Amino acid sequence: MAYEWIHEYCLSKKGVTSDYQAAWEATRYHLGGKMFAMQGGDKTGRPIFTLKLEPEFGALLRSAYSDIVPGYYMNKEHWNSLYLDGNVPDDVVRDIVDRAYRCAFNGLTRKLRGEIESL
Repeated sequence: MAYEWIHEYCLSKKGVTSDYQAAWEATRYHLGGKMFAMQGGDKTGRPIFTLKLEPEFGALLRSAYSDIVPGYYMNKEHWNSLYLDGNVPDDVVRDIVDRAYRCAFNGLTRKLRGEIESL
């Protein structure tokens, strides 16, 4: 599997927590109680990484990379899945994670954003 660094990269961001959702067989990443990413597999077991992104950016990614598809088992407008056995460049994946994190961060209350920034 490519992108072995994703888990540590997500956890390196301020305020991020993760848990394992056994029913989904997936690791979820949260910021301020809001999930912004999830790593698991599709119905065939193919490894995927699903992230919440701005709809326009997600559509742009899907048109540029065949390994990025509408979010598996998620809202197809806001969530996008990256096949982890694909060939999307690491720097693009890091940018996607950064954008998903910012999307979650911007959705938090001002108070909670301040608490996270002070970590």
